[in-house]
This record gives sequence, structure tokens and C-alpha cells, in this order.
Amino acid sequence: MCGIMAILLGGFGVHKFMMGQTTPGIIMIALTLCTCTGGMIGLIEGIIYLTKTDEEFYQTYVIEKKAWF
Repeated sequence: MCGIMAILLGGFGVHKFMMGQTTPGIIMIALTLCTCTGGMIGLIEGIIYLTKTDEEFYQTYVIEKKAWF
């Protein structure tokens, strides 16, 4: 679900907020408003999220709390 949200609404940091990462979510919004690069980062992260298995995703982003890529 986070991968799809990252692709569709990545520029607004929705996927970061869904994972409980408030600071990276705010940074994504700021990047989108100031430089329009937030959408590209969201697209890349969405693709990365969708290519991981459920176990890899859980380990990387829930257990280790990795915020970027």
C-alpha cells in the first residue's frame, strides 16, 4: 500500500506519514513546494517499495526505521 501511495501521492509525503515518519513527510512536502523534486523522490521510493518482498520491506522500514530509499 505504501508503494502505491508513494507513486500516486509521493510528492506530498503521504507514504511517509503512513509509516509514522513525520519529519521525512514534512521534508517531502517542502521539497515539492520549493523545488518540485518531491514527486520524483516519491516515484523512486514507490518503485523500491514495490520491488521488495513483504519481509524485506518490514525489516528495512519497520524494524530498522530506514527513512530514505
